[in-house]
Amino acid sequence: MSPSRRLDPLLRRAQDREDEVAKALAERQQALDMHQSRLSELRQYAEEYANAQLATTSAAQLLNRRAFLDRLDNAVEAQSKTVDSNQERVDAERARLLLASRDKAVLEQLAASYRAQEKQVADRRDQREMDDIGARRARLKRTEGEGESQ
Repeated sequence: MSPSRRLDPLLRRAQDREDEVAKALAERQQALDMHQSRLSELRQYAEEYANAQLATTSAAQLLNRRAFLDRLDNAVEAQSKTVDSNQERVDAERARLLLASRDKAVLEQLAASYRAQEKQVADRRDQREMDDIGARRARLKRTEGEGESQ
């Protein structure tokens, strides 16, 4: 088996690995997008609620409003931390994808190098065979020519 053919299973594995990591990255990116959207919605809601002019008549209503705003702020902060952790996961998956792509590219270059060497060897062999055929024909013509002249 030629060296380039021996790399085929490794190339397939590298491609599978790259596909697997790309899929994981897409899933992480989708989760990040969802969390960012949720954070944006929470911030928008908190801003709208904070800016709403409500006719609050009692101290209890003001305290309830303040407590709800605090809970909204806590929810925004928690969601922001979730977005940050998801961003870190996306960044980690992206780095894994770059490594997997680089590994595959190295194997592809090696296989291409082996194929080029194998082609060069085959071309030399073919040329040698053609040269041998030409030399045999020339010898055959020479011997036929010598046989006719005698």
